[in-house]
Amino acid sequence: MCGIAAFLFYPEQRPPEIWDEIRDVFTKNLLYNEERGKIATGAAIVQQDGTFDRFKKAIPATEFVKEAEFSAVLDQLSEDTTCLLGHTRKPTKGSPDNNLNNHPLIIEHHIGVHNGGITNDDALFEQWHFPRLGEVDSEIIFRLFNEVLPFQDAYGEKIAAKARLLEGAFATISIDLRDPQSLIVIKHKNPLCLHYHERWKAIIFSSRYVFLRKAFGRSVITQTLESGNLFYFTTNEMLAKKHIPTENHQIT
Repeated sequence: MCGIAAFLFYPEQRPPEIWDEIRDVFTKNLLYNEERGKIATGAAIVQQDGTFDRFKKAIPATEFVKEAEFSAVLDQLSEDTTCLLGHTRKPTKGSPDNNLNNHPLIIEHHIGVHNGGITNDDALFEQWHFPRLGEVDSEIIFRLFNEVLPFQDAYGEKIAAKARLLEGAFATISIDLRDPQSLIVIKHKNPLCLHYHERWKAIIFSSRYVFLRKAFGRSVITQTLESGNLFYFTTNEMLAKKHIPTENHQIT
């Protein structure tokens, strides 16, 4: 069991008070997810040109958010930001003492977070002859996704086909740095909820529905993400259709 906290932004200028609100909510989202994983915590920021920064450490969120490196990540929020990813870890495989096993993971072009357990990761690594950075089962998810080039026909379905190879229970959020204005989200047996904030022009994701409800009240939508599906969000469509994903593919 792990916790996921994330934002997808429409990249634009925002007044300082909104960025302060966003920093506060992202930090509280991490803290609220601490009960899902207290062994390691991580955060990453992605800009619309594909550059990113990341900090992760084998400490609980209550300590992590006090670290200068975490503040340095949030200080990079700007009109160019498209994504914030956060994770609280309760390890199922891979020692947290090896920071390569902690999230967010960066696997070539993909940066992502995962909650759950993949039971056939060793078999898939052997079948596909992938290199392996750490021991964590989550790595296989983003290795598979990295095989699919963005900006091609049926991209979402091709990513979903890779997800169908995975066995276990999982929720994931990832972004291909070659297409940093699009987000790949999977919900399969594990919790993941979202809320679209119209004034912020942002989607907020959390493994803790109760956090979103506490932060944003009864406007939070509970049934948007149906289990057993892969969702593909883009910032332009997000602005036009609010929280509605541009694509939805079954993976079971």
